Amino acid sequence: MTKPRSIYLRLLVWLRRLIRNDQLVLAALALVVGCFTGIAVIGFRELIAIIQNVAFGSESEWFYQHAQSLPWWQILLVPTFGGLVVGGMIHRLMPNQRGQSVADVIEATTFRGGWMSSRVGLRAALISALSIGTGASVGREGPAIHLGASISGWIGRRLHLTRSLTRTLLGCGVAAAVAASFNAPIAGALFASEVVVGHYALKAFAPIVIASVAGTALSRAWFGNFPAFALNDIALESVLEFPAIVILGIVGGIAAIIFMHSIRLAQQAAEATPLPTWLRPAVAGLAVGVIALGFPQVLGVGYGVTESTLLMEFSLLMCIAIGLAKIAATAISLGWGFGGGVFSPSLVIGAMVGAAFGIIATATFPDQSAGPTAYTVVGMGAVAAAVLGAPISTTLIIFEMTSDYALTLGVMVAVVVSSMITHHFYGRSFFDVQLKHRGIDVKGGFESEIMHSIHMSDVFTANSETVRPDTRLQELRETLQRSPTGELFVVQETGELYGTITLADLSDTAFDHGFDDLVCAGDVARMHPPVLTAGDDLETAMAMIMDTGEEHIAVVKDADSMTFRGCVHQRDIMNAYNKALVKSHHAEHGDD
Repeated sequence: MTKPRSIYLRLLVWLRRLIRNDQLVLAALALVVGCFTGIAVIGFRELIAIIQNVAFGSESEWFYQHAQSLPWWQILLVPTFGGLVVGGMIHRLMPNQRGQSVADVIEATTFRGGWMSSRVGLRAALISALSIGTGASVGREGPAIHLGASISGWIGRRLHLTRSLTRTLLGCGVAAAVAASFNAPIAGALFASEVVVGHYALKAFAPIVIASVAGTALSRAWFGNFPAFALNDIALESVLEFPAIVILGIVGGIAAIIFMHSIRLAQQAAEATPLPTWLRPAVAGLAVGVIALGFPQVLGVGYGVTESTLLMEFSLLMCIAIGLAKIAATAISLGWGFGGGVFSPSLVIGAMVGAAFGIIATATFPDQSAGPTAYTVVGMGAVAAAVLGAPISTTLIIFEMTSDYALTLGVMVAVVVSSMITHHFYGRSFFDVQLKHRGIDVKGGFESEIMHSIHMSDVFTANSETVRPDTRLQELRETLQRSPTGELFVVQETGELYGTITLADLSDTAFDHGFDDLVCAGDVARMHPPVLTAGDDLETAMAMIMDTGEEHIAVVKDADSMTFRGCVHQRDIMNAYNKALVKSHHAEHGDD
């Protein structure tokens, strides 16, 4: 064999080994995902600016100052018309006729192995851009995260990656989106690990960092390398301020609970109205416009308002009024169908809470206070962390957005306090509560995904002992004696389940042959027994077995027809679960 030929073969072997190395493949894919997500986030932000410029004649982050000079009819009509367009798009283009959010990313990570639709992701981004650009009081970071996750989920699906690799790649998309949105690479990596992936293992964390850095590099190349809010260094005056910071953390947690609960109340109000879903965003747009006539600060993302608050351009009463108006406008926007996120609004609300608290604290203890601006920064972190359920990454986001290290300790204290209060009285985060209202509990994680993936149609036994309602007592006795389960299912001639019979149901007639010609199955059957439909999953079946104490439950086609299909045993459910668990473990590690 010639030397060039030998070198060529060795190179092929080396390349094959590289390709089989999951970590190297994931690192390369993380770089690709980071770049694509960075470009997508840049495009998303520019699209918002274009729509806002067309709708209101300004691309500025300080948009509220420009809005003060606009005629009243424009403030009312633009959000209303924007809501009408958004409502039509959601009605026609989105699954379940609702917008997408970070909660959908968490659901995809926990229950669908990282699978997400790129088509839905692009549509959701367009809907959110229209919502923000036409004045809805929502954030842009949540949609950016969903967009990044959709891109990475699409790549993972195209390459047929394992569940574990796809989930990590989804985290890469989230990290790149957060980093590109905030110019915060550290926070991006930690947010993806804390909220989406759920752990900090090096195997997943290394590619997430690569994606976060790539997204940040592209964002800085386009928008420039500077913090979102430029502040002079502000330090706490003394340890005597920490009691005040703890109190601010409590107030911030309460404000976060009020904010999140308001969104839920607005959603319930929208669902209670007879208005069709496509019309609700238009009504929300009109309501936001009415609020904006008095408080234009509620329009759009609100970064300009936050910076004005940091510069102490608002009085105490104005801070309180803007905070309440922002809560109302955001609750109406999200609850009534606009697309968008909650992070930017929570920053605005937190800034107002912190500024109002800081003004009072500084006036009360002027010599011991670092000034209202310091408390504004702390309030931003306290409310945002409580809403997101991400205390670590939120602290870093605030630090990277302000470049003020001296206040980080105060932010950490307030973040911990507010997060504890929210977790105890409301829930772990706004996204977890969102999923819970949809009937999804993320606590079960991987095991819950398996339980949801298997349905009774895959598990039930068709060869069940059945009798007709007119079956005589003697035949019932004989059939029960032969039955391995000790239970009979009474089925009508039309196929409908009539009831069930066990030996206990025969009662006094069980061994009295004097009733043989008098009693039939329909007389002793237990009516309305617990049943499962063919579409019910393992989790539903296990819950019913635990609640009823039954070991064998009838399976029907659906609750309306009650057509008997068979029965399911407790042991069948456990066997199906164990087999699925082993199969998923092999698929996870590529051992098919």
